[in-house]
Amino acid sequence: MRVLQVVTMLSRDGAYGGPARVALNQSAELLGRGDDVTVVAATRDYPLGPSWIDGVPVRLFNARQLVPGSGFAGLGAPAMTRWVGRNRTRFDVVHIHFGRDLVVLPVAVTMRRSGIPYVLQTHGMVGPSDHPLAAPLDAALTRRVLRGAGAVFYLNAPEREQIGAVARTVLPFVQLRNGVPTYRGTAVRPGPPEVLFVARMHPRKRPVAFVEMAKALLAKGVEARFTLVGPDEGEGSAIRAALSGDTRISWEGALAPVAIPQRMAAASLYVLPSVREPFPMSVLEAMSVGLPVVITNGCGLASVVERTASGIVTDPAVPALAAAVESVLAEHELARAMGERGRAVAHADFGMQPVAERLQDVYSRLLGSGP
Repeated sequence: MRVLQVVTMLSRDGAYGGPARVALNQSAELLGRGDDVTVVAATRDYPLGPSWIDGVPVRLFNARQLVPGSGFAGLGAPAMTRWVGRNRTRFDVVHIHFGRDLVVLPVAVTMRRSGIPYVLQTHGMVGPSDHPLAAPLDAALTRRVLRGAGAVFYLNAPEREQIGAVARTVLPFVQLRNGVPTYRGTAVRPGPPEVLFVARMHPRKRPVAFVEMAKALLAKGVEARFTLVGPDEGEGSAIRAALSGDTRISWEGALAPVAIPQRMAAASLYVLPSVREPFPMSVLEAMSVGLPVVITNGCGLASVVERTASGIVTDPAVPALAAAVESVLAEHELARAMGERGRAVAHADFGMQPVAERLQDVYSRLLGSGP
């Protein structure tokens, strides 16, 4: 099967976060199962043209900020739209990691008009919004694209409801979980434990709350190191101001996405203080290497973490986060057991094999050769 996967951005620093990792993980697994897969995306720092990332063939195009000051929503890649239009008949099905941006939205419009089967996966990015671009885009394009898809993948019931509210009609929904490959597990490290935050330095991820939590714990005498890893998405200056020169709290900057699991495996505990997180890949990756996790009750994986006792789910307030982290650090056996349970559930329930099987079933059905 010839599959084109489309994602907004691929970059060395992982600035586009989870959707980029999902696209590459899915493509790698499909390639391993014998499909012919190509990923197309905009980029700011990779070489343009055909290349390979993490063993996946990619075709990259120059990212342009078509609407200044609007972040990813105003990002476009006109050359990519033209390339997809010229080459669309080379592919049997097109899988679009879909949001309201000017990179993937024009590709989806092209697919709808051409009659090439396409599927959409929104990663929690399509729902009712007060962004000034959302209403006109929905009226002109988004609803039509949603209604023309052969399948619309969703993570959970809230995301399905959000997409439905935008589409205003019945859609061919298919539930699809994110998955993670099998990564090497954690190893015992000398010295004080390390508490890790890996995400974009964006207000929604709440990296400043992580720093405040770290400072509160250090002031109580907790022996640990606290490290932030990720690209600056608007919170950089606030983080630098909050650090106050304490060497036990550091921001390492961005790290290539392929190196993140290994970096996680060198830590002791993963903390993501963000709220309104549909299904964060970073939490799955942390669990997959055997790290206990501390997340908020606004995270889409909260029920999984609670059910499997692979970490602690807490209120997003800084004191609650600090108490949760302190309790894990104080009980080494508890932390080890949490990490082992998280690793087991990541492999059993969120492995890549069932994800690829679901994708192949849906693709085959759209092409008339499946159930």
